[in-house]
Amino acid sequence: MPDTATLNDRPPTLWRYTEALPLSEPPDLSMGEGMTPLLGIPGQPGLALKADYLMPTGSFKDRGAALLVALARELNVTRMVADSSGNAGAAIAAYATRAGIACDVYVPAATSTGKLAQLLAYGATVHRIEGSREDTAAAAATAADKPGTFYASHVYNPFFLHGTKTYVFELWEQLGGQLPGTLVLPVGNGTLVLGAYLGCTELLEQRLIDRLPVIVAVQAAACAPLARAFNDGFTAPASVTAEATIAEGIAIAAPARGYQVLAAVRETAGKLVTVTDDQIRAAHKALARDGLYVEPTAAASWAAVSTGVADIPATPGPRLRAVVPLCGSGLKSAH
Repeated sequence: MPDTATLNDRPPTLWRYTEALPLSEPPDLSMGEGMTPLLGIPGQPGLALKADYLMPTGSFKDRGAALLVALARELNVTRMVADSSGNAGAAIAAYATRAGIACDVYVPAATSTGKLAQLLAYGATVHRIEGSREDTAAAAATAADKPGTFYASHVYNPFFLHGTKTYVFELWEQLGGQLPGTLVLPVGNGTLVLGAYLGCTELLEQRLIDRLPVIVAVQAAACAPLARAFNDGFTAPASVTAEATIAEGIAIAAPARGYQVLAAVRETAGKLVTVTDDQIRAAHKALARDGLYVEPTAAASWAAVSTGVADIPATPGPRLRAVVPLCGSGLKSAH
């Protein structure tokens, strides 16, 4: 990590952490991604919300997409393929068009119209796939096998996690060189959980924090392979059949990095919990009444906190008890 004096002289984007990233900032690619606001919550001292829905394309996925497209440009890629429930695809498509790279995005057929419109506006070629989220990923992987194609996978490509780890770096800066006692994070494929864990371990290794924050990861009750595995003591995701949920962004029945998510949560003495669609709807409405309009998936973590499901422990001293991300804009969703 750069020292504080160096950081103070840099623009408020995730590229301010260039020494801690696997790539330097490429010219003419950044849209100002990063350093999203940290917001207090009326009547909730000790808790804060990080407004990642204010990223350039409306979700935290811009963190990883910026790194993936920077890598693609460095490799002189001419075509990218991505699979997504919407937000990752939109982020990758936006940065790809800035980089002058053609982009095909494979999405589930049930993806919300707002997210589809965004993809098309960026000039992506959109492929709607019937079946499960896993069917969408399989179709994209097949397409990515074509010569000259870069598979811009937010799940498999480690560069994406080096983008999402900047969520934690920003918190560390915004909180004056410390992290909250608990990070409450939504989890589907686990890109934010694993990125946050990576960032925390790097800060700990450099002695910039004295302990890892507890990670409480939140799933929709209708699709919770990781929460079920955690509660049953498994090291790999449980076998589940995904049911319909308004939290489409985390409805992943077979997360490819699930074993890593489970290990990371356990390493921090954390846990995995679930929230129902009714609890998500209530949290979504409460956030909107506080002026924060997010998509339902982005309200899942706040649902876990506001209902007490997350059961956040007290934190000694002035340290914040917990920070909750608001991951995606409500303008993308019809809910």
